[in-house]
Amino acid sequence: MSKKITIGITDCEKYPNYEKWMLVEPDVEVIRLGHQLSNLGDIAKCDGILITGGDDVHPRFYGSKEVHYPNAPDEFVEDRDEFEIKTFAKAQEGKLPVLGVCRGLQLINCILGGTLKQDLGELNKIHRRTTEVDKIHQVKVNNHTQLKEIAKIDKGEVNSSHHQSIDKLGRELIINSVAMDGTIEGIERTDGPFLLAVQWHPERMLDQNNPLSKDIKNVFLENARKLKL
Repeated sequence: MSKKITIGITDCEKYPNYEKWMLVEPDVEVIRLGHQLSNLGDIAKCDGILITGGDDVHPRFYGSKEVHYPNAPDEFVEDRDEFEIKTFAKAQEGKLPVLGVCRGLQLINCILGGTLKQDLGELNKIHRRTTEVDKIHQVKVNNHTQLKEIAKIDKGEVNSSHHQSIDKLGRELIINSVAMDGTIEGIERTDGPFLLAVQWHPERMLDQNNPLSKDIKNVFLENARKLKL
């Protein structure tokens, strides 16, 4: 029997969605990582890190003093931001593969010196969920990117539930996909340990065979399995 791999998943309101997405794979076990659990040390047990979605990153983490913007949360959870920044740093020290989802993409971009558009304004009609059902829109997958190699498609449909996006791109990152309105939908790093992040929610896509869900997960886990070899 092959060795199990352990994926650390950062805590959030919809944590069970991410856990279920990972545990479908028979050789995967998970550890819930969060500031309320004070378990940063558990990253040493992990073979990969999944940074999840949730509320907005506090603006101070991307150099902004503006906290009263359209659709801002009533309260920011800076303890979560700080915990996940440390989580990312430890993952990089351990050369662990990292996958970011929605807020996870935004946080990774901020950690690497990028900034965010605090609200998409009129584009929220396309991107921001206003009911229990995610919005759906197309994305274009850029050539000469890891995502293109993974998904093997030029464009595809994704779900959407966000009102912020990347503005200035963080260092060492490249854009691997964009919405038809130009909104950055995915980023990756070409050097160093596997690092890929998407603005959509692959863990809760209705079509789990969509290559922009299934194939992303598979490659992330393949990179985690390499640590067991």
